[in-house]
Amino acid sequence: MRISVIGCGYLGAVHAACMAKLGHDVVGVDVDAAKVALLASAQAPFFEPGLPELLAEVTETGRLEFGTDVAAVAGARVHFVCVGTPQKRGENAADLRYVDAAVEALLPHLAPGDVVVGKSTVPVGTAERVAARVAEVQPGAVVVWNPEFLREGFAVQDTLHPDRIVYGLPEGPDGAEARAVLDEVYATPLADGTPQVITDYATAQLVKVAANSFLATKISFINAMAELCEATGADVTQLADAIGHDARIGRRFLNAGLGFGGGCLPKDIRAFMARAGELGADQALSFLREVDSINMRRRVRMVDLAREVCDGSIVGRKVAVLGAAFKPNSDDVRDSPALSVAAQMGLQGAHVVVTDPEAVQNAQRQWPDLRYAASAEEAAAGADVVLLATEWDEYRQLDPVAFGEVVAGKRVVDGRNVLDPGKWRAAGWVYRALGRP
Repeated sequence: MRISVIGCGYLGAVHAACMAKLGHDVVGVDVDAAKVALLASAQAPFFEPGLPELLAEVTETGRLEFGTDVAAVAGARVHFVCVGTPQKRGENAADLRYVDAAVEALLPHLAPGDVVVGKSTVPVGTAERVAARVAEVQPGAVVVWNPEFLREGFAVQDTLHPDRIVYGLPEGPDGAEARAVLDEVYATPLADGTPQVITDYATAQLVKVAANSFLATKISFINAMAELCEATGADVTQLADAIGHDARIGRRFLNAGLGFGGGCLPKDIRAFMARAGELGADQALSFLREVDSINMRRRVRMVDLAREVCDGSIVGRKVAVLGAAFKPNSDDVRDSPALSVAAQMGLQGAHVVVTDPEAVQNAQRQWPDLRYAASAEEAAAGADVVLLATEWDEYRQLDPVAFGEVVAGKRVVDGRNVLDPGKWRAAGWVYRALGRP
């Protein structure tokens, strides 16, 4: 099948490459010429494990092409809309300009029988509005909402081997025909037994934001427990282990620390609250305000801990921040807790040096006033305190004895609760962590 992908960012580039891997002929379109040039030469414009190898493989087959001219989508049977929906400046609501622009650009090239598939995370009601607009111009085309559930760092795996596939379909023959077409697109994962959920537009749009809100709530819950643990002398890691044995709760996403960031969870829960307010159901999601608040408090607490181990002041102190990406195995610095902490400390008079295996260039563009280093050892040279802010494996595996030889003061604040306190203390370090004695 010939497929088009509109928008070739984190979602679209991975989706286009994976659809080609599944055997389809794919054309990806984006307005960013530099990004398109990289993708066309089989280079990933961002760090995502497995994507460079996949791009090289499928580009050689001739089944994948990229361009900036949306007219290239003509002749495709299925059109995936994969553009971003960032938070509006000064508001909680999602900015749908890119979704609307993508649909408008696509409209002149649609033919009867085409299927327009929304994958972008949007407020409920968007699919209905897009479907109405498509029906005005090309009544023979059908709109489906097929939310994505990708984890950065595992996006290729999550596309080729998803844990579920959701279709939001219109009622009647059009919906049945669109389902048959999408079943052909996803024939391989469906044959592998991937669960399939067939539902309406509204439910399909709610699935992604509901899932992200649940995960954010779980993370903020354990961070709220961390605040109580700090007040009582309890250990939040042991607490999480204990309650995580309950199968109804589970241990995943119960890791107390700096909290969540990135381009999805923060803006999605805020947009969810905003949309609920527009629908007159704001009380249903009022708890998400506290979820967001707990998450942001963790960043302030990290700075406080650094100040405490530095005898009450970080003014003039050299601080090494290990990590800039919002999570490991990514170069994404959008709403990064690590960079938020680094920037706060810099504004409060500390001399901050940040390092990250993949995200330094992106961090420099966002926070050019901070200093950066190529390695943990370079960042920590002469440091008074070290902050572990992103749990990359290479930071988890640091040797506290050898690492202690490069710093000026053996003080470490573990913002992700991934270091062994006993091992670091035995090496002479003052060790502090969020939610632990």
